[in-house]
Amino acid sequence: MNFMNETLKEAKKAYSAGEVPIGAVIVVDGKIISKGYNQRESKQNALMHAEISAISKACKKLHSWRLENAIMYVTLEPCPMCAGAISASRIKKVVYGCKEKSGGDNLCELILSSTRLNHKVEIEYDESMQNEIAALLSQFFKEKRHSE
Repeated sequence: MNFMNETLKEAKKAYSAGEVPIGAVIVVDGKIISKGYNQRESKQNALMHAEISAISKACKKLHSWRLENAIMYVTLEPCPMCAGAISASRIKKVVYGCKEKSGGDNLCELILSSTRLNHKVEIEYDESMQNEIAALLSQFFKEKRHSE
């Protein structure tokens, strides 16, 4: 199964709902155990990023806050808040499909490898669907600018 493709499906749900199109899935033993997409506008909650939603659902499903054997796939490089939550939940590895456009400072990697945190997360950049993910994000923000 192409897990990055599944993240794009989640991102498209966000897009359809008028949310920033970011999607995430969490995988354990080769199976998706949770999915999430941005819902900040619909829930009026700043914390409702795709990663946070997927982590919350995975913790509930596994009856544990420790997701030590989990791999998170996410369309866009996680923000600092999500990177902190990924580390706090002990996720083993994060695979993201598109770099943050305004980034370039490797902030996600700096957070996830910080010596201040007692859990280190593997990070992988999977460019296989970068063009599709970037196009969806660009289209969303283009439409947003034209509607304002």
